[in-house]
Amino acid sequence: MDNKDTTHSHLLSFLNAIPPVDFCCVYGSTLHSTDPGKSTMVDYILGVSDPLQWHSENLKMNADHYASWMVLLRGAKLITNVADKLGVGVHFNPYVTWNNKVNMLVDNLDIETINSVNLRAAVSAALLLLPPKFTEEDLYAKICSLSYVGDVRMLFAEDRNKVKKIVQGQFDLFQSMYKPFLEEYEGMKMVISCFPYLLISPHRGNCP
Repeated sequence: MDNKDTTHSHLLSFLNAIPPVDFCCVYGSTLHSTDPGKSTMVDYILGVSDPLQWHSENLKMNADHYASWMVLLRGAKLITNVADKLGVGVHFNPYVTWNNKVNMLVDNLDIETINSVNLRAAVSAALLLLPPKFTEEDLYAKICSLSYVGDVRMLFAEDRNKVKKIVQGQFDLFQSMYKPFLEEYEGMKMVISCFPYLLISPHRGNCP
């Protein structure tokens, strides 16, 4: 079993410790690390059709996944109500970690197909924000930076070169995710290839 299969199996093993889910994806620097020596963690996103029932079952299996006051007060009902009525239908706990950017582990809801819309939108947004002449790496860096817009940690806590390091360390991954959409724009003559640069179509005459 190669390294990729071992990692995938390890990630799947977490699902044996929780009630069944309809959707599960994982993301985090462990999956595509740019610094193998750095301690990292993986984030799981779970989708279920009946949150109340799922939290009720998970409370019996993993009460430590939740804030103790939630467990003591009204349990699964409170957990679900907080997510539905005070939030946007999502229960988030940053302290549930599975130590070992998005890999689908379970997808009964066809989220992967829907996610292609999100990938195309990211390329479109990046193209609108880039200058008329840019490189492929510039494009991926702009896409990556969208994840950190509004994140105050980037002002003082995070490495200022974090985005650059992510893109350079995972360039092949970015290409596999976004190059097909870039080629669509090239096919529509909205983006002109002028190696090593790419040009927004109205500026095609500036190709050196």
